[in-house]
Amino acid sequence: MLFRCHTVLPSRPPALPARTIQSVTDRDLVERRRRYIQRQIALDKSAVNVKFAGRRPAGEGPPNRHGMPKLPVGQHEVKNWPVLDLGEQPDVSLDTWKLEVGGLVANPLQLTWNDFMQLPQVDDTSDFHCVTTWSRYDNHWRGVRFKTIAELAVPADDAHFVLCTGYDFAPGTIIPYTVNVPLARALDEDVLLVHTWEGRPLPREHGGPVRVITPKLYAWKGTKWVRRIEFLPRDRRGFWEVRGYSNTAEPWLNDRYASD
Repeated sequence: MLFRCHTVLPSRPPALPARTIQSVTDRDLVERRRRYIQRQIALDKSAVNVKFAGRRPAGEGPPNRHGMPKLPVGQHEVKNWPVLDLGEQPDVSLDTWKLEVGGLVANPLQLTWNDFMQLPQVDDTSDFHCVTTWSRYDNHWRGVRFKTIAELAVPADDAHFVLCTGYDFAPGTIIPYTVNVPLARALDEDVLLVHTWEGRPLPREHGGPVRVITPKLYAWKGTKWVRRIEFLPRDRRGFWEVRGYSNTAEPWLNDRYASD
């Protein structure tokens, strides 16, 4: 499926027939998307977090699928799924939920629930690590890879960061929940926009109908009740990052706070 915005063409010279304009627009977007995908294939993922280059991931237990200890340093396993939020749990119906994707992209778009569900769906099992020291193992998710959204939008060459915004606000304010992630980390295969957990619709208290999950980062880096994704040239710190939490959020390096 190809989602596109309408381009306003100049009044001169005389407009081309609509079919010709559409063909040119489609070919250009397809070529930009091809070049973007090639750039991602060539990306050295190991070079993303320069700050931690050469440091050994710490934790205990057998290696997970990424070769790191199953339980990150400073964490303990839980069987339940604790609820943490800003004090508000937005009630977003499927009829009103929309995902806006913009910023430095060739193809800004807005997805309805039906649009979102027509995208390629994936099932994945991953662990969930909260900065408040608990981890829940082997969560079964269903959703859309972040990289699928990126490939639809086609980020520009100078887009290096992502800012996600949720439907929730800090109580009594108009300050929305936001979180920042380097684009290269957001494109990891296991970063998903999930709508299903353990075979059921994602519960409202955990960010349903759709939230982002970032299994290799602390869980606050995954926006609950996500409504907007913005591609940026420079890092723009999110809600918790400007309040003293780490900008990088690496669980296996106990990277919880800005002073760490």
